Amino acid sequence: MLKKIASDALGLSDIGKIIGPADYDKTDADDYIRHEDNEKIYFLIKTKADEYCFTNIAFIHVDGDTAVSSKRTLKRYAYSQYKFADVTLETAGKVDLDVEIKFTLGNQAYSIDVDKKQLDQLKDLYKALVYIAEVTHENSIQMDMATQSLDRAVQVLHNARPSDVQLADQYKQLTEFGFDWMQQARAKYHEKDFGDVFEKYINN
Repeated sequence: MLKKIASDALGLSDIGKIIGPADYDKTDADDYIRHEDNEKIYFLIKTKADEYCFTNIAFIHVDGDTAVSSKRTLKRYAYSQYKFADVTLETAGKVDLDVEIKFTLGNQAYSIDVDKKQLDQLKDLYKALVYIAEVTHENSIQMDMATQSLDRAVQVLHNARPSDVQLADQYKQLTEFGFDWMQQARAKYHEKDFGDVFEKYINN
């Protein structure tokens, strides 16, 4: 009992372990992977209470109330809807037993402690998340530029409309063109699957 109290006070009970692919099927998170949609686990951190699972299309947090409770809350963040930001990696000092990776996903901030012996593996995750954050940030800029260019084109075409062209016909053509334009831009700049990024950086 005293050991547990001391461990909790020092934060040692919540130090996570990186789980290897051979043991993914022994975790709770694996039960919620959408294998039907070709979802695949690329990185998984397990503490006594929680699991933090990174797949090609989403981040899954199996949130446990306490280490001794069987109650779990599943939280899923699709990369197509939530963006990584503020990704940082804090290495260990001489007396520290853990390293820490931090990031925000949407409005949710995460700070995950991991056994410092697994720092090299955590570096791989850090690189992958930083890259994804950069890609999604650049894609959002490109989508804004596509929208702005469409707005400008519509305005120019509207002002240059010949007098013999029916307004209804022109708006129909502009609407169809605008829809096709934004569909193409979204397909190009709204990424949902980052499996290639994880394949590139994760070496576990």
